[in-house]
Amino acid sequence: MRSIAAAPHMLWAGLFIVVPLIIVLFFAFTDEDGAFSFENITSLADYGDIFLLSMELAVIATFICLIVGYPLAYIMAKAEPKKQKIFLMLLMLPMWTNLLIRTYSIMALLDDGGFINQLLGTDFHIIGTKGAVIFGMVYDFLPYMVLPIYTCISKIDKHMWEAASDLGCAPIQVMTKVIFPLSMSGVISGVTMVLVPSISTFYISQKLGGGTFELIGDVIERQFVSNCHNVGAAISLVMMILILISLGIMNKFGDTDNGGIIV
Repeated sequence: MRSIAAAPHMLWAGLFIVVPLIIVLFFAFTDEDGAFSFENITSLADYGDIFLLSMELAVIATFICLIVGYPLAYIMAKAEPKKQKIFLMLLMLPMWTNLLIRTYSIMALLDDGGFINQLLGTDFHIIGTKGAVIFGMVYDFLPYMVLPIYTCISKIDKHMWEAASDLGCAPIQVMTKVIFPLSMSGVISGVTMVLVPSISTFYISQKLGGGTFELIGDVIERQFVSNCHNVGAAISLVMMILILISLGIMNKFGDTDNGGIIV
């Protein structure tokens, strides 16, 4: 019965996970004629600057999400149960809207004649800058940082906070020596869940970047649209390897036996 129940899931995983990966591998290591070749892999050196730019913006966006998301997750975890539900609803409410609509909404806010410039009475140019792309990444991926941290903090035994205070720890010491180490697994999960999609995003950079620069996701889309499947598959393969490395790190440090504390 277990095998029968698992059969649809195995079929789904095979058709939509394993088969696409095999296709990507095939195109990454073949030329236009289908012959085996490493040319696609060696050509990735031409996109080194774009990859570094993508990594730079993704790291900045992830850092901002962590700085903003951790205090928010802490406030949510310490709130009353009813207020926690309200916080969660407000956090998840934007996620119910399609990414396309959310991105266009950000464009309306940041445009030269948008709401922010009208409110400030200025003509500050934001669209087409790296700052606009980072803002879009933070806006879209912030919940992925908050939720795992909130889950970890809410599971910490409140008696540990009280014990640390009774032993003479100041509030900042309780945070740095108790709460933060015990929530480290959530931090690692959040960083991974924000960093990976931030590196590979393409629609946010196209709309908020104004076409002034490209990220690695834009390059992958352009390669497939222009029927250069081999190079696009090679870049996608590198991104998949990066995702697997990130998942390996998350699995290694995300669920430690000492409650999330990394020694």
